[in-house]
Amino acid sequence: MPKRILQGVVTSDKNEQTITVLVERRFKHPLLQKTVRKSKKYRAHDESNQFKVGDTVRIEECAPISKTKRWTVVTEASA
Repeated sequence: MPKRILQGVVTSDKNEQTITVLVERRFKHPLLQKTVRKSKKYRAHDESNQFKVGDTVRIEECAPISKTKRWTVVTEASA
């Protein structure tokens, strides 16, 4: 099964080797046909602490690294 890759914005880089990424998804409501925005935060492993708040990054699913980390940063997303 392929690993999921998501794109989001870094909201926190306070922890060592960890960033918090806010991923937003948009979909059309099945009944109201209105575009709905939902967001979720993921904690991702950033080995070299190179990403800062406001950066747009791509994260990839991985084996559990800690209690809350199940994602790693792949690359900085191009604008």
